[in-house]
Amino acid sequence: LRRWRRTAAIASASLGLGGYVVYNHDTAYLVAASMYRCSVAARVTWQVTWDYYRNFPNLPADDDDKCSAEERLHILAARSAVHLRSAERVRTALMKNGGVYIKLGQHIGAMQYVLPAEWCATMQPLQDQNTASSLDDVDRVIFSDFGQHIGDMFSAFDATPIGVASLAQVHRAVLRETGEEVAVKVQHPMVRTYSDIDIATVSVMFEFIHSVFPDFKFMWLSAEMKSSLPLELDFRNDKSNAERVEWNFASHADIPLAVPKMVRASERVLIMEYVSGRRCDDLAYLRQHAIDPAQVSREIGRVFAEMTYVHGFLHCDPHPGNLFVRPRNARQTTHGYNFDLVLLDHGLYRHLSPRFRYEYAEMWHALMKGDTEKIKHWSRQLSGTDLYVLFSTILTGQNWAAIEAKSLSTSTAPAHFSVGSMMKQQPDILRQITNVLSSVPPVLLLVLKTNDLLRMVDQKLFADQPPAVQQHAQLKTWMCISHYCLVAIRSARAQDIHHSVSRAGFLQTASRFGRLALNWVSFVFHDAALSLYSALLTIEDALIRWRARLSN
Repeated sequence: LRRWRRTAAIASASLGLGGYVVYNHDTAYLVAASMYRCSVAARVTWQVTWDYYRNFPNLPADDDDKCSAEERLHILAARSAVHLRSAERVRTALMKNGGVYIKLGQHIGAMQYVLPAEWCATMQPLQDQNTASSLDDVDRVIFSDFGQHIGDMFSAFDATPIGVASLAQVHRAVLRETGEEVAVKVQHPMVRTYSDIDIATVSVMFEFIHSVFPDFKFMWLSAEMKSSLPLELDFRNDKSNAERVEWNFASHADIPLAVPKMVRASERVLIMEYVSGRRCDDLAYLRQHAIDPAQVSREIGRVFAEMTYVHGFLHCDPHPGNLFVRPRNARQTTHGYNFDLVLLDHGLYRHLSPRFRYEYAEMWHALMKGDTEKIKHWSRQLSGTDLYVLFSTILTGQNWAAIEAKSLSTSTAPAHFSVGSMMKQQPDILRQITNVLSSVPPVLLLVLKTNDLLRMVDQKLFADQPPAVQQHAQLKTWMCISHYCLVAIRSARAQDIHHSVSRAGFLQTASRFGRLALNWVSFVFHDAALSLYSALLTIEDALIRWRARLSN
């Protein structure tokens, strides 16, 4: 009798579950899919945590005489193997789940000055490895948001997307009503559905790892995704951000920036002007159209320096897929270049307050001068920690010796900072990095990420150039930053001078104008020196390339 009762109970439960699935198919599918995604994340979290716990050896300090050079190399190799094995497991799990998880992998891949090289190199392919949604899914999203099918809105619609990202894909089309050629950005249908539970799962993953390894303090990454993702998932923000950037640069006719015209936007669909071109790091395409990579690099630097130090409205996802180059006839442009920089994907921006811009500019200015006392002061102001050496190396991507020697803006010798090399000398460097990143304000985290992405773009643009040209390109980047730092500091000090004089007497007015004049002269003097040095480097670059052609 007991057996029959058990059988009846199982049969009843099965029938009940079956009935629920039949009549609530969508909800049942969502629950099952969410459980699967959570299980994938939980499994890889456990695997990676266990691997590090069991197999990641401690690295003795450099001055430890008990550890021979051969033993040290063996330990480093074992640590590298754990990093690589774990990164590959995580990448596989991220690709299984897709959507938000791919976005997480892209964030990790961009942190090459923060994380071990094995993790960054393993995650970087995720920038281009995204699964496209079917045309039927695209049509359903468009109909849901606009109340019209693809055939009703467009006279032509390319079924093959011209770009597929973690959150959306882009199709080339022609508007039926106007005949205008457009690009249609359509969100993957299930991204929004899973986004909340995916972010919650990522947060739990990081908390679990932190409970096992207290020095793991990357919870800021999940917190940043939690604040940024809702903005990126509403394409109306893309439209308003793009229009604001276009307005910000409207008076800069000398900068070759192009922002596609926004036509129409809903939460999940964005229709914009179609702009031709290729990724800015496509060196074969640049050569084909006689476009100088050095000019592309310099103008990218100017665009983002303007955003950071002048406008205070910063595009925080400048990977090569979001920076296109469009060939132009230089004689037909106001800026005089034979290309336009096309800035895409305007979902992730940050407002930078005037105070932040001033402090950030002072920090960079101190770094350029190698002024240790000012570096300490402004590092403390920005990061909230006393780890000014590490903060400086993260910010610049250069080692402290180069900074301290005042050689950022003068030396042509390469002095790059890498987590891998630092870990060999300081075993606890990752703990120090996480301490810094967990202390800085959220806006600075995205600024640091933007810096890393721009450095990656520069590396790719100069990959086939002579070493001297690469080093000069780095110097020109520092000088571009120095120029805009001077602009920000001059503006902030001018504001302080204006506000410091409360009375309007003759002496007070004369003093104010004198201080303003001195502030301006100081700016002009330092900026002229930067311009002259940059011109000399450009001449030297031309000579290097000329000699290289002669030798070939």
